[in-house]
Amino acid sequence: MPYLFVVPALLAYGAVVLYPTVAGGYYAFTDWAGRRVAPSVVGLDNFVELLGAPAARAALRNTLVIAASTTVVQTVVGLALALALHSSLRSRHLLRTLFFAPALLPPVIVGFLWQYILTPGGPLNGALAAVGLSSLQQNWLGDASIALASVIGVIVWQNAGLTMVIYLAGLQGVPVELLEAAEIDGANRWQRLRRVTVPLLIPATTIAMSLTLIGSLKLFDQVYVMTGGGPGYATETLSVVMYKEAFVSGRYGYAAAIALVLTMIVFAFALLQLRGLRRFQVDA
Repeated sequence: MPYLFVVPALLAYGAVVLYPTVAGGYYAFTDWAGRRVAPSVVGLDNFVELLGAPAARAALRNTLVIAASTTVVQTVVGLALALALHSSLRSRHLLRTLFFAPALLPPVIVGFLWQYILTPGGPLNGALAAVGLSSLQQNWLGDASIALASVIGVIVWQNAGLTMVIYLAGLQGVPVELLEAAEIDGANRWQRLRRVTVPLLIPATTIAMSLTLIGSLKLFDQVYVMTGGGPGYATETLSVVMYKEAFVSGRYGYAAAIALVLTMIVFAFALLQLRGLRRFQVDA
């Protein structure tokens, strides 16, 4: 009888998750061009084309750069914010709310907001001119040399607050007795942070970096809204290429191949990261 109650959930899970996953894996080896067109198996042709296409290679490179950059920068910024606000400041609750608020905004809204801010005649360049820094004005999203860095900055701005909250939760579990014992033994603030606090935050670091890495590898919304992958291939990601191939060009089989490759990349990097961080984990 208990298993009968599980059947509706299993049917829903199979219809929404399992079937699309298996079907997508099959279509990755076909030339499927839409629901009404019968697909034919083409073997590894989609993957060969993927490796040779300039847009796909640029997208893979950009995806890895975004993932590595945001994971490192967001982790460092989130930890710094958590350490600064894990104190007795009267305004700490207000500051925590302000830093966490961007994480609650839909990515599409964030994309449109920063697209407006970063336009050549937008508020950022206007603010630089107002304080006498006109030489620093840039075409932030139209210059191929800085467009990707601008996108990375927006992603960190939106999600650093979430990393901060994860670290704040981790700091609650750091025993005060250990910090006091280290202080009595003569450890300064930096030594206590490095030798006591940071090692005990490895579980929080694992969660924060895993969420950031997976989210960055699948990044789509902000890039598509802000730049559409341009200028040229400067900010193209695998998710953007997949979307364009499927819903603009109608090449669903090729898009499914990109999705399969992206899935394997996400799985491999997440697994390596989890195993690597667990080696440094210590118990309080």
